[in-house]
Amino acid sequence: MNYHWNWGIFLQQVSSSDETYLDWMITGLGWTVAVALSAWVIAFILGSIMGTLRTVKNKPLALIGTIWVESFRNIPILVQLFLWFFVVPELLPHDLSLWVKQDMPAKEFFTAVMALGLFTSARVAEQVRAGIQSLSRGQRNAGLAIGFSETQTYRYVILPMAFRFIIPPLTSEFMNAFKNSAVAFAIGVMDLTFMSRQMVEESGQVIESLLAATVLYVICALAANRVMSFIEKRSHVPGFILAK
Repeated sequence: MNYHWNWGIFLQQVSSSDETYLDWMITGLGWTVAVALSAWVIAFILGSIMGTLRTVKNKPLALIGTIWVESFRNIPILVQLFLWFFVVPELLPHDLSLWVKQDMPAKEFFTAVMALGLFTSARVAEQVRAGIQSLSRGQRNAGLAIGFSETQTYRYVILPMAFRFIIPPLTSEFMNAFKNSAVAFAIGVMDLTFMSRQMVEESGQVIESLLAATVLYVICALAANRVMSFIEKRSHVPGFILAK
């Protein structure tokens, strides 16, 4: 193999700016974390709402939750990203459309967050639905028996228990949010993938650039895993067994 290795490339100054390649990678990591965490907040909130709606007895509300999940879950994330970036602005009123296309600050970032957040929310909704349905009917009946309304029963009895049991699958979705954020480079977000590609074009050091990006993605995923594991241990319910 005639490849010329140069691990010192990260400390070299970029020819087109005053930054080093390491600065580029750190900047990309910052945008990746910002996109992933912002999208996760949206996904967790909307996913919790839609997952809960899928379990209620009110059929119209349950239908809303089902439509939401099936719509966002069955369309590839990259396609959704392009729809939000290229198509949705064209469907807005003229003045608002011009503002979005020409003057909206950080348009690429907010579009990536929205697309990733909605896509992930459908997956979170399924985890929430599964968690609620894994509880015995006695949980709901107990809440109603002490005078809680249906809404209060969900708020104070069902959801607090359900969320404790779905932390492991939510951990996977949290990690997926970091990994799926890589598609944001397709619309110009200067995330880790974007910066690694820029480094390849500027320096020609393909392996070093891609390996560095890979290591940073792994670090982000492992950090997310550790955080969720800590939450799981703190929220564990000793001795509680899910009813069949």
